[in-house]
Amino acid sequence: MRRVERHPVEGPNALWQMYRTVSPWRAVRNFVFIQLARYCPILSLKNTIYRRVLRMQVGRHTAFALMVMVDVFFPERISVGENTIIGYNTTILTHEYLIKEYRLGPVEIGSGVMIGANTTILPGVRIGDHAVVAAGSVVHRDVAPHSFVGGNPLRELKRGDSEADED
Repeated sequence: MRRVERHPVEGPNALWQMYRTVSPWRAVRNFVFIQLARYCPILSLKNTIYRRVLRMQVGRHTAFALMVMVDVFFPERISVGENTIIGYNTTILTHEYLIKEYRLGPVEIGSGVMIGANTTILPGVRIGDHAVVAAGSVVHRDVAPHSFVGGNPLRELKRGDSEADED
């Protein structure tokens, strides 16, 4: 199971109650800066927005491709290691609003990770160092270091380098 905090809600579904968990002004501010970063072609400027404005932990030489969508409500729960590539149009979520509850969880992406285009990363997962996530995947569970995973549901596509050498 993913590492998420569960918060039950009374009344209408949790999405109708989202502004009890995050200020609407903060959400609008985050949204504006996230949209600027999504379209920005300058990687250093994009990373500055993520680090200084959105308070994400972003390692050196990490590259967020065009159109990456980070969590609007809780971007500070995202950490990415050094020299990692987040592919085009990837979505990184740290929240889930459901009918009877909402869930919050950090997303930890290691160093030297390659995440393919159009991937969705759900709250509460950890992607280990030097892992590869195939394009179009839904990351709903932890990914081991040096592994190659993909699909929906997520599955291992190739064993890590150290294990493959033993065969």
